[in-house]
Amino acid sequence: MLDTIAHGDILELKLARPPVNALNPALIAALRKAIVEAPQQGARALILSAGPGLFSAGLDVPSLLTLDRDSLRETWRNFFGVMQALAQSPIPSVAAITGHSPAGGAVIALFADYRVMADGPYKIGLNETQVGLAIPYTIIGALARLIGAHQAERHVVAGNMIDANQARALGLVDELVPVEQVVERALAWCRFHLGLPGRAMLANRAVARRSLSQLFDDPKSLDLEGFVDSWFHPDTQAVLQALVAKLKGKG
Repeated sequence: MLDTIAHGDILELKLARPPVNALNPALIAALRKAIVEAPQQGARALILSAGPGLFSAGLDVPSLLTLDRDSLRETWRNFFGVMQALAQSPIPSVAAITGHSPAGGAVIALFADYRVMADGPYKIGLNETQVGLAIPYTIIGALARLIGAHQAERHVVAGNMIDANQARALGLVDELVPVEQVVERALAWCRFHLGLPGRAMLANRAVARRSLSQLFDDPKSLDLEGFVDSWFHPDTQAVLQALVAKLKGKG
């Protein structure tokens, strides 16, 4: 489900939940725990990766549709915990985006320090509108920090999936490399930064990322109840059930 690979003092957390690394409650909880514990266990940098061709398909909608309100609320709290753990981590992190990364997969990448994406016919984006879900401000704020408020509005409202070259041009990802080189480039980025004067690098990093960290200052902005209410709204349920039926048809 989640493989841990040590590269000296750089820890790689590799999503490994076939077939599409869909984020179910167990994987979300495991990812949150691993990110929080990484620096406590001696890691000085963190890489989030997956197998070639796909980073994560996002939230596991069929799994989440089986949850009651309390269980869904706890899963959403843990998912926000993943974002917050990355945003406020004392060590730098890289999202090694090894392929397609819609919805929840893209969300995770937003909160890393750096994003290396596979070059090729891959797409990334917050396509929640297309599947009937509203996106909390915390996530939209993280996107706007990278690509600007106007572009964030355009892409979030339409639920666009963005191809790799456009994502690079927008600043949604920092660089494109062949898929087989994504993790190596992530490692190189980490090693470069760990080779800088440590105290100054970490101090400047904390200041530069303050606007991202501050997205979590007000717990009310996470709007857990609003998300749960939206999830169980009949309109949302109809779109989600249609999505699941479509996925079953493809299977």
